[in-house]
Amino acid sequence: MKNSIIIIITMFLVLFGTSPLQAQDFNPKKHHYLVLSQNIEQLKPFLLTANALAEADGKKYGDFYVIICGKTVRDIVNNPNFNTLLEDAKNQKVKVFVCGLSLKKFNIDPNLLPSNITVVDNGILYGFQLQKKGFLSLTI
Repeated sequence: MKNSIIIIITMFLVLFGTSPLQAQDFNPKKHHYLVLSQNIEQLKPFLLTANALAEADGKKYGDFYVIICGKTVRDIVNNPNFNTLLEDAKNQKVKVFVCGLSLKKFNIDPNLLPSNITVVDNGILYGFQLQKKGFLSLTI
């Protein structure tokens, strides 16, 4: 009888005693955010969201990335409103990327883009890579 109780207690501890350690593996020290968007006009609400998350997260706030893909890349070149938002993003430490595949598809010369936007070869792939690193993501 004693052996049965000891075995049951041991199994219980083995099964449930390590669960807090497993939970810690999934809690990053900082919260990182990613938005994949097909509309450059959404950059302003993204900046408002980044600001609210930074305030709510405090020291746990990490990076906030925006990747722009699709036909909206045509609206980036020579767009003063977008350039203003890019400056706001830079001031908030929000990093804005544009999909190189989208630029190629719509024949947009990357050299015509504002200097404070970064081109990634494949925005969707880059988004998945960031998710693997623990970024919380949203696609709009």
